[in-house]
Amino acid sequence: MIAPPLSYEDSPSPDVAVGERVAADRSTRRPVLLFFHSAVIWLLVGSVFGLVASLKFTFPDWLTSQAFWTFGRVRTAHLNAVAYGWASMALIGVAVWMIPRLVRAPLHRPLVATAAAVGWNLWLVLGIGAVLAGWTDGLEWLEIPFPIDGIVAVSGGLMAYSVLATVARRKTRHFYVSVWYALAAMVWFPIIFVTANLPVFGGVGQAALNWWYGHNALGLWITSLSLATAYYLVPKVLGRPIRSYSLSLVGFWALAFFYSLNGIHHLIGGPVPTWLITVSVTASVMMVIPVAATAVNFHTTMQGRFATLRHSPTLAFVVAGAMIYTAVSLQGSAEALRTVNRVTHFTHFTVAHAHLGVYGFASMILFGAYYFIVPRLVNWEWPRPALIHWHFWLALGGIALYFVSLTIGGWIEGAWMLNAARPFGDVVNATKPYLLARSVGGAMMLAAHLVFAYHYWLMVRRRGPARGAA
Repeated sequence: MIAPPLSYEDSPSPDVAVGERVAADRSTRRPVLLFFHSAVIWLLVGSVFGLVASLKFTFPDWLTSQAFWTFGRVRTAHLNAVAYGWASMALIGVAVWMIPRLVRAPLHRPLVATAAAVGWNLWLVLGIGAVLAGWTDGLEWLEIPFPIDGIVAVSGGLMAYSVLATVARRKTRHFYVSVWYALAAMVWFPIIFVTANLPVFGGVGQAALNWWYGHNALGLWITSLSLATAYYLVPKVLGRPIRSYSLSLVGFWALAFFYSLNGIHHLIGGPVPTWLITVSVTASVMMVIPVAATAVNFHTTMQGRFATLRHSPTLAFVVAGAMIYTAVSLQGSAEALRTVNRVTHFTHFTVAHAHLGVYGFASMILFGAYYFIVPRLVNWEWPRPALIHWHFWLALGGIALYFVSLTIGGWIEGAWMLNAARPFGDVVNATKPYLLARSVGGAMMLAAHLVFAYHYWLMVRRRGPARGAA
């Protein structure tokens, strides 16, 4: 028996392709918009908490009358609201919208995906509320108490069921690289989250597991979904295929192999076996392979089309995020080296690196995704293009100021702390100007988010011109 030709499976006629995209968008509209609405709200909440935490470095006696506003609680609320509220919910929304389009099948059981969004929000409200009330597991990226985590386990399962069942009903044999990244993230995240939350570890083992999870939450979850988004949007906006599909798979499998081993370099100098640290450092350096593969692929795809950045807000945000991904990943590989880590560990340098990753890379790509996806869900154009420019430059300028100031200040902080003759008070005073600049950068990012949220609100209320199907 002769199998049907690939053109039958993977190359539908233009009319059929448009019809399938419209049907896919119709099926994902309600759950995706709920994920998107929620993500914008958590972005604002997390940004306010983040700015308050930043200002406390400059004004340590500000908002100290109530435990709710102490630095330890506010900073933790900021991390969870941004990582799990903004980034995770927005990325899930993108994946739920994107995968049905790529596999040419409507989303299976949209109400199940909608229920997942409701459950995820409930987990965040209860979890962040518990943290602010002083109830926490006390582990980085795992602060939300264990009993509340059961909610997100159920919600994540519902979301994964809806997406995986959609893939099982696909009309295409071929998996585009975005599907590889998205499906892998949805498999990896439950494994690392459940494993890290098992109440059976303690001492050094718990510390190692904690940073194994913390780094993989960024690399195997946020990074994977962000790259899936970029790999979809860049060729889509340009109207040309990605330069090398084979190279994109090299990047995917190299990331899968090396990234999972990276987190232990956070424990350099701790009571952890030397061989474990060495493996982690080696894997961190080897991350140059997937990063280089991805960077070359995006650059050669964009080659000759960089002028398009002036006209496409989606492309401007996504390309900026992709370029920052290259920079922050190479910086991370260097930071894992013992000679560099000796200076940067326990300093503001690490904070700058983390924010460049979650904000400069992932969030910039997500902003671009919003500008592309939302018009196709609400059948409406963004009403005020000028606000998009304000959003872009405030966000980019804010993260640039934030990153540069904390990178310089953090290096000075680490170098001075290695000098036993310097009083610690001198180290603190030396970082003050850089911490103030950090707050200014944070205020710029909050302003960008307010502009974005206002424009998004106008969009949802359907202000401006109508549009046809895309």
